[in-house]
Amino acid sequence: MRFTLIFILFLSIVSCKKDKQSKSTIPQESQTDEVTSNSDDTSGVKAISTKDFTEFKVLDSKNLTKAEIWDSVNKQLDDFTEEDYQRLMPIVVEQDILSLQEHVKDGSLKYEDLTKFYLYRIRKYDRENPKSLNSVIAVNPNVIDQAKKLDQQKNEKTHPIYGMPILLKDNINASGMATTAGAVALKDNYVDDAFIVKQLKSKGALILGKANLSEWAYFFCGDCPSGYSAIGGQTLNPYGRRVFDTGGSSSGSGVSVSANFAAATLGSETSGSILSPASQNSAVGLKPTIGLVSRSGIVPISSTLDTAGPITRTVMDNAIVLDAIFGEDKSDSKSIYALWDLGFYTNDIKEASIVGKRFGAPKRLLEDTLYLNALEVLKNQGAEIVEIDEEKLGLPNFLRLLNLDMKKDLPTYLENYANKDIGLMSVADVMEYNLQDSIATMPYGQSLFKGIVEDQGDSLFLERIKDTLNTNGKQYFDIPMRNHKLDGFLSINNYHAGFAAVAEYPAITVPMGYTKEGKPKGLTFIAKRLQEKMLLEWAYVYEQASKARKAPKL
Repeated sequence: MRFTLIFILFLSIVSCKKDKQSKSTIPQESQTDEVTSNSDDTSGVKAISTKDFTEFKVLDSKNLTKAEIWDSVNKQLDDFTEEDYQRLMPIVVEQDILSLQEHVKDGSLKYEDLTKFYLYRIRKYDRENPKSLNSVIAVNPNVIDQAKKLDQQKNEKTHPIYGMPILLKDNINASGMATTAGAVALKDNYVDDAFIVKQLKSKGALILGKANLSEWAYFFCGDCPSGYSAIGGQTLNPYGRRVFDTGGSSSGSGVSVSANFAAATLGSETSGSILSPASQNSAVGLKPTIGLVSRSGIVPISSTLDTAGPITRTVMDNAIVLDAIFGEDKSDSKSIYALWDLGFYTNDIKEASIVGKRFGAPKRLLEDTLYLNALEVLKNQGAEIVEIDEEKLGLPNFLRLLNLDMKKDLPTYLENYANKDIGLMSVADVMEYNLQDSIATMPYGQSLFKGIVEDQGDSLFLERIKDTLNTNGKQYFDIPMRNHKLDGFLSINNYHAGFAAVAEYPAITVPMGYTKEGKPKGLTFIAKRLQEKMLLEWAYVYEQASKARKAPKL
């Protein structure tokens, strides 16, 4: 029991909040926790206070209006009418990337039409109306012109991502839009493209805009709801506005793709920040092996644990996006030189099989009805399910790892990838900036930033933490995999994201259904280093057999 509680506390700091309305006895992925002290106990947390995530201090942004978002694009949408929107809806909403490409090929759709459709839909629904989700933080003023050019240049040999409008989590640098991490301090952070954005553009993807996020990737305020940022306001779950948590920190990415505001989105994860919002919003989220996808030009928490990854509506779309963004970045110290060619992650996925594959299912999760149903689906597809006891391992000093990494990694980003006119060089500088107008910049406080500044751990201590956490994380999965000859590990949502993070192992979550209250949940597959292709194949087989995803009702 002590292990379970410790594990929950870890995930709460960097992923989503606990749904207070859940009556399940299964340990939830997180709670709304306030870190009031850095300590050396195994949880890294000394005092916890719980808060209902629906008790929002701020709903709509005090620093950004709908008019400001759309000022540069409105005139470009003048020729796109409600009639156009209704006409295109059947061939765009809930269509996967390959289907969209087929519609382009048969002449029923142009990339310009697709781009305008998503922009129109975002403008129509996302902000300042009774159904608003606050999931989009900026739109690319040049994207319509870019789509027109792609219509003129398209040919038969392009990557499937060609012409697809993609939303980026707003901690990922992209030209033409500020990269804010949700913080007022970075409101003027206009910069060049991050490496992964260059990867997308080199294959013809369209950067549609930026998605809201939990501010500073949810390592800032401590006592705040997931999905909140000072710039973007409070992102809401399309399956239950102010009823279900959005998950964090890639909240806007999970919400916007589920609401059909883009063909796909990118998020980032330190521990659960892709898996959480993907599962909470009935989407597919992949957290890659650390180093497979570049991190340069992305506002960091931890150079040890951070990674970007795709959030999509289908597994095939996820494979397409991963195929477009992976690649060696020599400016990233953990970057991996992957030998495989483009198409590696999508080739043969439709012929995938899990016959004879052995998956470990933690016994404590077997009380969850949706999880049990998912296991039956896997069994019916030929998989073997092995009930396992989890290793009695903790994650000591996890919070201090994040403190000490961000203390050095944020200044590196500010020096090398941020706009020089911002004039900020450290976490302490950001805190001082926020004190000028605390109501506008930090209504929930900045307790986690305070913990970073106060943490006096040295580089030797940090290396010891990394070594211990990495060892524990790998043993947590490797021991049962070896003892039971397992191919993979089955979880729910981001319940085991902390161990996957420190092991640097990949994970993918796929919609597995909804509780009786309508809350989405995801089945999460975890595998060893660089086994993303297998994860995508397993997830694809499960997705096709279960057909669990249902679009949210606007």
